[in-house]
Amino acid sequence: MFGTLRDLFAILGSVNEPGWVQGRHLGASQLEQVRQLLATHPDWSRFRLSRQLATLWDWRNPVGQLKDMAARTLLLKLEQRGWIQLPPRRRPPVPRMVPKKPAPIEPRLTLSPTVRAPLSALRPLLITEVSTPPGVAQRHLFERLLQQYHYLSHRSWVGENLQFLVQDCQGRPVACVLFGAPAWQCADRDDYIGWDASNRARHLPLVTNNTRFLIPPWVQVRELASHALSQIAHRLSSDWQAKYGHPIYLLETFVQRDCFLGTAYQAANWVRVGQTKGRSRQDQANGAHQRVPIKDIYLRPLHPQFRQRLGACATSP
Repeated sequence: MFGTLRDLFAILGSVNEPGWVQGRHLGASQLEQVRQLLATHPDWSRFRLSRQLATLWDWRNPVGQLKDMAARTLLLKLEQRGWIQLPPRRRPPVPRMVPKKPAPIEPRLTLSPTVRAPLSALRPLLITEVSTPPGVAQRHLFERLLQQYHYLSHRSWVGENLQFLVQDCQGRPVACVLFGAPAWQCADRDDYIGWDASNRARHLPLVTNNTRFLIPPWVQVRELASHALSQIAHRLSSDWQAKYGHPIYLLETFVQRDCFLGTAYQAANWVRVGQTKGRSRQDQANGAHQRVPIKDIYLRPLHPQFRQRLGACATSP
């Protein structure tokens, strides 16, 4: 067993090649290319180095966008493992998820009468993906609803994500659903798929996490939550393909078990596969002063051959 992360990095540094880092397999030639880039441009910022590295490797997402953030993370991981030495930071790192300053909800929302009706009276639902223009006004509404009414509030999201505003047939907002980056490690999920560490590193972008789900408190409609989840599941992969150039094969979410029962997910054909073990999303161990709630793990496959598409090592039940 490794005593500390330092011991682990020392062992990683004793092998000839880094192996899989940030979803890429790095050999001796790629590592030497990184070192030469650093030696040739000692005055460059980390931002400029990551942009240049992504350009040299033509490292882009399926829609052609340069993956400079992935390149920067790769450089940081190589430095942590003792393979390279980066130049000093020129400014403090910006937290990836910064709580937004609360903004008041418009009076018409806080004073909205209770929506209490059978689901059939609200259909057809209008489901709009609002993370990209021209949905600026709807995105603003989406963010403010989460900000004021979701128990985790709303944060600035980075990386690949889709944001769905759900409205009823009268145009009233009845749900907000956000999908973003999946958990890096989740033992029960990985066992369910049949992943080892290398296959997870390569195929993790094909999974997304339902990080926020809100039904506003004035909306009291039976079966609305499961219906909205099902409707979004049917379109999510194609929406992801259109925005980012690759599909999604599996949805995940983590339901805080001391607050919620997960009934809507169960009704929408999500499968409970286990529970978390009290670690943070970055897989950091709990401290005595920082409790992480235990959460139930739910998964929703979007393709009948999702295990094969995700590079499973073996067929799982």
